[in-house]
Order: sequence, then structure tokens, then C-alpha cells
Amino acid sequence: MTRTTRRGTTVELAISSALIALGVTRDEVEVEVINQGRKGFLGFGAKEAEVTVTIVNFEEPSVPEKVLVPEEAQPVMEIQPFEVEVIGKSVEPPVEKEEVQIEGLSDETAIGETEHYLKMIAIGMGIDDIQISHETNGKYVTFQMESAKAALLIGKRGQTLNALQQLSQLVTNKLANQFKVVRIDVGDYRERREQSLEQLAERMADKAVRTGKKIQLEPMASYERKVIHNALSRRLDIETYSEGTDPFRYLVIESVR
Repeated sequence: MTRTTRRGTTVELAISSALIALGVTRDEVEVEVINQGRKGFLGFGAKEAEVTVTIVNFEEPSVPEKVLVPEEAQPVMEIQPFEVEVIGKSVEPPVEKEEVQIEGLSDETAIGETEHYLKMIAIGMGIDDIQISHETNGKYVTFQMESAKAALLIGKRGQTLNALQQLSQLVTNKLANQFKVVRIDVGDYRERREQSLEQLAERMADKAVRTGKKIQLEPMASYERKVIHNALSRRLDIETYSEGTDPFRYLVIESVR
């Protein structure tokens, strides 16, 4: 193999990977940078660098078949070929090495980066008094946000808060070593919202039984649909299921009588 293409988080790492695969040094190759790569923001939009490395002046060494001497030299001798056997060690062709994978950050560092990410978004929304704290319980991480402009963070029926929660889930798991389930709350909004959803579930279930018609609720986040599923799980006169695709997936309540 005289040429290979490799990727890495930087151009230099990609070149190093290629040199290892080819078994040569930097001064024995030509490097073509296909893509410089980019870091992105907190891992989002990041793109790996890509290079093609080619060995230059690659020639097989020639071995003379005969050594010629002048005719007057006596006797004329011909060099006979010979073999050298390496005992106790087998020689194998170089094997291409896999690219080194960079491990994630520690969980605490990943959570700290997510907290900083949330602060930057809040400031971008014009919320300068934002205060954020977090609690961890195994794989669950809860961020508590406080501000006099809490309504901006929550949005209509929690849509902004749900979007922030989804983004934070992506950021945390992009950086952390272990998978985390992220939850974001502002004040006691989540608790009040769950109580409201449970009351809505009972009313709509009664309506489905009374009218015999399917009740289709508005599109909701997956965790809100789960709240309604759980609230009605003990009822034997209705069934619940979800239809549609996110972010417009909705829950249906249907009578089974």
C-alpha cells in the first residue's frame, strides 16, 4: 500500500493515523488535505479533518544476479544466492490500525458544559438574571432554572422549556461518558403541568366513554404523553396510543366498550 486516506479531529491527527497505517515517516510522504475540519460549538456542527497521504520515491531495492569481474581475474566466481531464516519470529505485513477514538469528558464536566450552554441561550433570549442549579441521581440529571422572566423560558404550554430540555439532552450525551436522562424545570412548572395533564386525561377519557368516539389530543412531547398514558393505565374502559411523527406526535384515547 502506497497511499491511504484517513480522518481525525485535526489535520495532524489524521496525518499521524495515515503514517502509522503506511509504516513510514513524515519526510517520506506527500500530504493532500481534503478537508480542514471544524470544531463546531460544543460538538454541534463539528466535522472531521480528512487527508490523503502518498509515499514518494517508492522503489523496490534491486539485487544483482551476478557480480562480474575482469576476465584476467582468476578464478571467475559467481555469487550464489542465499537465504536467511529468522528463527522464533514470524514476519507479517503491516496491519492498518483503527483511528483512535477520543473518550468523552467526565460526567461532571459534561453537566457543567450543559449548564453553561443553557446560560448562554438564556442570555441570548434577554434573560440576564438566570440562575441554574442541578441535581444528579444515577443517570438522571435535573437542571433547575430560576428567573424573573420565567414565562420566556417556559413558553406556550411549555414548548420552549421542552425544546431547551431536548437540546440539553443532546449536549450532555454528546460530551458525557455515560448516557444521561436530562430534565429541566423552571420553578415548579413541571409538577403543575403534570397535575394539569392528569386532570385533562380523566376528562377526555370520560368523554371518550360517554360519546363512543376517539379523542385526539394536541401534539405533545413524549414525556407528556407518557404522563397521560400512566394516568389512564388503570382504567379498563379505554385504551391510549400515540400516532403521528415528532414533533407533531399526538395521543389518542379510545373507548373499548
